[in-house]
Amino acid sequence: MQKRDKSRFSPPALGGSSLLVVFAVLCLTVFALLGLSTVRADGRLAEAATEAVSAYYRADAEAQEILARLRSGTMPEGVQENNGIYAFTCAISETQQLEVQVRVEGGGYNVLRWQAAPTEEWETDGHLTVWDGE
Repeated sequence: MQKRDKSRFSPPALGGSSLLVVFAVLCLTVFALLGLSTVRADGRLAEAATEAVSAYYRADAEAQEILARLRSGTMPEGVQENNGIYAFTCAISETQQLEVQVRVEGGGYNVLRWQAAPTEEWETDGHLTVWDGE
């Protein structure tokens, strides 16, 4: 038997291909994490959109019920009448409401306004800092 020379043995070298594989795995991991965070953000956005649409249609159904009562001749609470025009609001969210104005004539009606509107007045911020060059 031959004796092995320990000075001639060298560990396998990490070449360019090994570094390339490590880099590729690292890139794929980063892209997977970015994809996961994007999917989660899109899911939250879809849930918020679903809730907003559901809230609008709940307010719309409530307004339809009030309109049906007006057409039957009863005056629901919260409805204001001015010269044959009935106006009322239905809450959509904390920041929005459905504003309705209808004219009820006999058995029919004419919708004058059926619009989602903010609950508070919008205030402009007139302060705008502009760089004057100095």
